[in-house]
Amino acid sequence: QVQLVESGGGLVQAGGSLRLSCAVSGRTFSLYAMGWFRQAPGKERELVTRISWSGGRTYYADSVKGRFTISRDNAKNTVYLQMNNLKPEDAAVYYCAAGDTYFSYSYWGQGTQVTVSS
Repeated sequence: QVQLVESGGGLVQAGGSLRLSCAVSGRTFSLYAMGWFRQAPGKERELVTRISWSGGRTYYADSVKGRFTISRDNAKNTVYLQMNNLKPEDAAVYYCAAGDTYFSYSYWGQGTQVTVSS
C-alpha cells in the first residue's frame, strides 16, 4: 500500500513563501510520477504541477508559473513544492498524488491547508 503524507502548510501573508513536502512510502518512489493538486472551498480540485519519475519533465498551471517549483528527491522518497510570491487566490488544501504514469494519479495524501492573508 502506498502512503503519502504532506506537510508544510500554514498561514502566510501575501507575497510570502511556503515549502510543502510529501513523503511517500510503501513502494519504490522513483517509479512514480508525482503531482500537486489543490482545492479551494466551492471549487473543483485542480492540478497545480507535476513531475516525471526522473524529474526531467515538469508541468505548471499558468496560474503558478514562475512562482512555484516542484522538485523531488528519490533518495528521500519525497517531493517538494516551493511556493513563492503567494497570492490570496493560492489559498486551498494542497494534495500530493502519485501515479504510474505522468498523466494519471492513483494515490493521494490527506492534504495540507495553505492560507494566504491579504
